[in-house]
Amino acid sequence: MGGAVSAGEDNDELIDNLKEAQYIRTELVEQAFRAIDRADYYLEEFKENAYKDLAWKHGNIHLSAPCIYSEVMEALDLQPGLSFLNLGSGTGYLSSMVGLILGPFGVNHGVELHSDVIEYAKQKLDFFIRTSDSFDKFDFCEPSFVTGNCLEISPDCSQYDRVYCGAGVQKEHEEYMKNLLKVGGILVMPLEEKLTKITRTGPSAWETKKILAVSFAPLVQPCHSESGKSRLVQLPPLAVRSLQDLARIAIRGTIKKIIHQEALSKSGNGLKNTPRFKRRRIRRRQMETIVFLDKEVFASRISNPSDDNSCEDLEEECREEDKTSLENKPDPPVNFLRQKVLSLPLPDPLKYYLLYYREK
Repeated sequence: MGGAVSAGEDNDELIDNLKEAQYIRTELVEQAFRAIDRADYYLEEFKENAYKDLAWKHGNIHLSAPCIYSEVMEALDLQPGLSFLNLGSGTGYLSSMVGLILGPFGVNHGVELHSDVIEYAKQKLDFFIRTSDSFDKFDFCEPSFVTGNCLEISPDCSQYDRVYCGAGVQKEHEEYMKNLLKVGGILVMPLEEKLTKITRTGPSAWETKKILAVSFAPLVQPCHSESGKSRLVQLPPLAVRSLQDLARIAIRGTIKKIIHQEALSKSGNGLKNTPRFKRRRIRRRQMETIVFLDKEVFASRISNPSDDNSCEDLEEECREEDKTSLENKPDPPVNFLRQKVLSLPLPDPLKYYLLYYREK
């Protein structure tokens, strides 16, 4: 299958830089960012900018800067099995990364104002599930998106463990947002020019932490119908998984364990590490960030290697590393889960069901 099937080298370099700048700080968040190629969520003609630490907007389609998504993912403190609500879910890029961490028994819902963006997000989600090897490396919680204004969510909806809002929240809507949370839940949103983390510590108790100075476009206020009534947004139901679906999850999990045990036995019960190929060392760089997403301006100053006296040393080091990487170029990664499923003595329709009918 052609196309950007897995996160490429440029995506990895972006993640390396986000780690160096301390935007990405935990292994779970790093794994999620590496698993999904940011460029896959860009229109083809704009992909050359996908790995820059910049926001992008085209019509109603919008992506925040990678450093913003990094801070959001870290602040949400995601864990398998939690419920997540993304207000202003956009392209679905963030929701898909969250889904990699939530696992098959989590809940992953998104509300998006623009129906054309919902269709775009569904196309990108379908492409990820059909073609990305990362899908088989994780137990994925597939996002569900609904169209509507996130300020008009039905009052009888379920509360969530984690909530993110991708637009600037006015002070008058703060309580509305907080009430979407379960006790013990975490809400991350731009509030009064600050990316803010709010933890619900009790029925009427909250802890607030300011994370980063930002300026997001404000939430769009609801438009009432001719009758004067608002159009309530009904979130997807919390459906119980079918027995067939649970069996697929269990079988895939068992096969993954077998593959892991086989890998350990081949490497001497885990005492010997499989050879790893050296990734180009990223020089620590100072990153100063200013974000104005409402006007789609993002400024990031990264100190240029030529600013110091080690430029010649750096060029020599890069040449040596390029030479080494050419000599030690790794083989393309193997999807062992797919290979194992296809080798099983099962009818083809069952094999394809276990593989989620993936094309790759």
